[in-house]
Amino acid sequence: MPKVSSVIVPYAAYLRVYEPLAAFPEPEREYWARYARRPDRPSYQDELRRSLADLLPTPPVPVPVHESRDAFVLGAHGVIHVCPWRTRLRGWQALGDLAEELPPPLLDAVLPPLVRHQATQDYERWLAGNPDARPWIRTATWQVPLTWFVLVSDEEREYDKGSGGTDDAPPVLRYRTPMVQARRRVARGLRTLKNAMDEGPLIDGLVDVGRWLEEFHPRSLVELDYGGLVHALPEGELEGDHSAADVAEGIEALRIGDGVTAGEAYGRLVERWRSVRDLRSAN
Repeated sequence: MPKVSSVIVPYAAYLRVYEPLAAFPEPEREYWARYARRPDRPSYQDELRRSLADLLPTPPVPVPVHESRDAFVLGAHGVIHVCPWRTRLRGWQALGDLAEELPPPLLDAVLPPLVRHQATQDYERWLAGNPDARPWIRTATWQVPLTWFVLVSDEEREYDKGSGGTDDAPPVLRYRTPMVQARRRVARGLRTLKNAMDEGPLIDGLVDVGRWLEEFHPRSLVELDYGGLVHALPEGELEGDHSAADVAEGIEALRIGDGVTAGEAYGRLVERWRSVRDLRSAN
């Protein structure tokens, strides 16, 4: 069995918000300012490896006992931006999502009912004292939700094919955009979708993402990261993946009433993500 430190946890994408230091109250602001100066800050893979390590004990630890004091840090235009991990809060929320995704027998095998019940009780007690808590990171397994692509544009796409090999740097595909742009695109997308179709999951999902973005400082940065999904897409397909452009084209086509072009854009998205859906089914 490989060491936990060498394992790349696959097939999850992330939507992250990086807030400027000014958004945090003292003494948290000073803590993050000191943290940002550390030369040994953990990476994206470090966060995933720590999460995996909690699942190895028997019984597994679905939610960390203590909240993480780590974060991702970005510098932009001379301003430090911080995205706290908040792994305990996200663990509780992921536990609820897991119960909806897995059939009961498989769920019980992965996380025994007693473990889930204790975690649920802990979350309810914690939430009573922290009713306004929200994560800085959202996670989606086996997919990038279409609503996430609405927040970004193809011009903001960053692709690095990596250095190849199991132990070398993996590929990276991500988008970063200012919060004001992300909110503006949500508003425009919602107007178009509501004029073009009835209420449904796509509109509901975009409303939900928009409300979440409103919780953060207006000078924040929003990052859509393919994360481990880069391992589910063949290299050639990954390099040619311009899903944000397809979503933008589809929404614009709906806005002007061009159903044919909108359908073609949606068809490209469906075909591109078919291999990921097939891989999920195989697992």
